[in-house]
Amino acid sequence: MMCSEHDLLIIGGGVAGLTLALEAAGHRDVTLLIPSSSSLGASRWAQGGIAAVLDPQDAIEAHIQDTLIAGDGLCDESAVRFTVEHGHEAIDWLISLGVPFTPDTSPDARYPYHLTREGGHGARRIIHAADATGQALIDTLIARVRQAPGIRIIDDLSAARLLEDDQGQCCGAYCLDEHSQPFVMTARDTVLATGGASGLYLHTTSPAPACGEGMAMAAELGATLMNLEFQQFHPTCLYDPSGMPFLISEAVRGEGGLLRTVDGRRFMPDYDVRAELAPRDIVARAIHGEMLHSGTEHVLLDVTHLEAQAIRAHFPTIHAHCLSRGLDITRQPIPVVPAAHYSCGGVATDASGASSVPHLYAIGEVACTGLHGANRMASNSLLECLVYARSAARALRQARGGRPAAPVNVPKQLATASSYDDIARTIQSLRRVMSDSAGIVRSDAGLAAGRQALCKLKRLCTALELENAASLGQYQLRHMLNLATMTLEMASARRESRGLHYNCDYPDHQSETSASRISRC
Repeated sequence: MMCSEHDLLIIGGGVAGLTLALEAAGHRDVTLLIPSSSSLGASRWAQGGIAAVLDPQDAIEAHIQDTLIAGDGLCDESAVRFTVEHGHEAIDWLISLGVPFTPDTSPDARYPYHLTREGGHGARRIIHAADATGQALIDTLIARVRQAPGIRIIDDLSAARLLEDDQGQCCGAYCLDEHSQPFVMTARDTVLATGGASGLYLHTTSPAPACGEGMAMAAELGATLMNLEFQQFHPTCLYDPSGMPFLISEAVRGEGGLLRTVDGRRFMPDYDVRAELAPRDIVARAIHGEMLHSGTEHVLLDVTHLEAQAIRAHFPTIHAHCLSRGLDITRQPIPVVPAAHYSCGGVATDASGASSVPHLYAIGEVACTGLHGANRMASNSLLECLVYARSAARALRQARGGRPAAPVNVPKQLATASSYDDIARTIQSLRRVMSDSAGIVRSDAGLAAGRQALCKLKRLCTALELENAASLGQYQLRHMLNLATMTLEMASARRESRGLHYNCDYPDHQSETSASRISRC
């Protein structure tokens, strides 16, 4: 078994991981673990942009209040304030790196870059790079990382579990290569930037969604997880059963797109005074309700009333992609359906990304900072990645000296790797259970059935030897089963409807409520 020592180990290479690597380089020796198969995480697929108070006529307090309203009573106000107040400097940092944000060339522009508006926001405050902001961020950040001294990129290993010492502190990661050969990577500090848990569901907005592996690995070490029941479903994923998932940005509605039933009736004003610009949970449930009522498999997002040249200018990626699939959005409405998109819960952290386990940090979607509460507001996610990665870097710059501790939980004996087909079938069954029991609309009976189904799946997995895993597939299934079980437990315990968690047996808010927490799988 190969062993190596590292100073600062970052697992994951999306916006959060890359930002932390750049900001910590020069102060710490950084190892960035980015499996080549990850395509640099979900960040690449982010279209809309980054929410920040940039317009001189906008206000910090306005962004804070919009976020608190969207979070439906569960936001940590101090986390919201911290994030929003550090937004402008994070954008200035990206601009200094050369991120190609779309300029605003209008003669009355109050800010050099175009700002759009998305659901839940009371003002235009979304800075973007056309409709491919995530791609622009990743391209810029990875180029800078590759040029930076003191950053080592490893792309042929994947983390399978976290390591701990005899004091219960995190001390690195146990990794496997594509041939299931083990590597022990000890580290003085370990940072999870592994993304969310949308891959627990059948339909997602990402072609290769994270399945909550980082959350489950942290829980195995005893880290506190928070708010797992709040899984966001993006209202508008392109409906094309024969093709890959493709997100239709919230900004399309921000620029005037209208949601209609398949027979052309606009329906969002019937659900909320904010209509298409209501928070995502409201829009997703409205679409879900219309689909159930009409018996259709999708609704329509219509931009045909907008100027064709403006559509092509604002949404070149969406326009080109839809055109490649036989749909001209300047002339035809877009068939859309809600899909699992973002995990508001995750590893509970403080403002520096520190978890409850010493020397283990979490940033980005894998973390739960308290910013989102019960529902993430559009384009606050990339903002959170940037602000908390930079904050974690400031804290980690100060923590130098000493060697990593010796791990005590390195697997001693490996089982035989299970059949890829058996694992894939079981994962698909798990995703069907989660979609049926913990989707957009839930019930006590559905959640109970889901928990029973997961118990049955676990019994059937005995032959797959998940507790003594030998392959990445076995580890992934083990992590997914554990996280799905915790998610259903937390959803079942919340006896109310709030934000993204809607239980038709408890349609109202409880008068007193709090964030949900769980430790250990």
